[in-house]
Amino acid sequence: MTSLAAVLIIAGWAVPAAADFTTRSGGASENEMLSRSNPSPAEGLAFVRPVMTGVLYRGGFKGGDKSRTGLSSAQRKQLCEAGFSGAIYADFGKNTDYGNTSCGTGTMTYEAARSSRPSSVMKAVHDRIMGNGGPVYVHCMWGVHSSGALSAMALVQFCGWSESRAKAYWDEARNGAPCSGGCDAWIDGKFKNFKVDPALNISAAQQAAICPK
Repeated sequence: MTSLAAVLIIAGWAVPAAADFTTRSGGASENEMLSRSNPSPAEGLAFVRPVMTGVLYRGGFKGGDKSRTGLSSAQRKQLCEAGFSGAIYADFGKNTDYGNTSCGTGTMTYEAARSSRPSSVMKAVHDRIMGNGGPVYVHCMWGVHSSGALSAMALVQFCGWSESRAKAYWDEARNGAPCSGGCDAWIDGKFKNFKVDPALNISAAQQAAICPK
């Protein structure tokens, strides 16, 4: 029997390969980092964007997560099967069922974090960089504010970005969403509790493999 893929190729249609979220491919482009329609590792996620390829991705829920109960068991299984070794719900997660999810490719942990206390996220990302484990998916409700703030901090910590460049990235990827108290004040407040940790430094070769182009 002729497969659908073969029929499409014969007809001249390109069949896209499944997205690989685990490859450390030399860093994402600016377009990929800001795109609203990148491939998603699980159904129902929005604004999935690479931060550091093969190591850190960010996103949120389509339409927001008004119940704030976190990733469903199906979404966690899909993330695990896509090669993710960790997921982190930033700033929300009331009544969330955190813990481990097992799948054919391994196990994924699901944890909570605060964008105003970023050290645990930085350590989790560093652990993946050094241990060569699967990537981490950091998400918030909409995939705009909190996940973006932690992503911006990770770019300062691991890729040598300046704080001003990281804040500009956060602002551009905000998609025009409003911020309580004003957006400059909001992101400044988050960075107030962030400091680069020398113990989490990585090599130039590691940076070249994961940091944005």
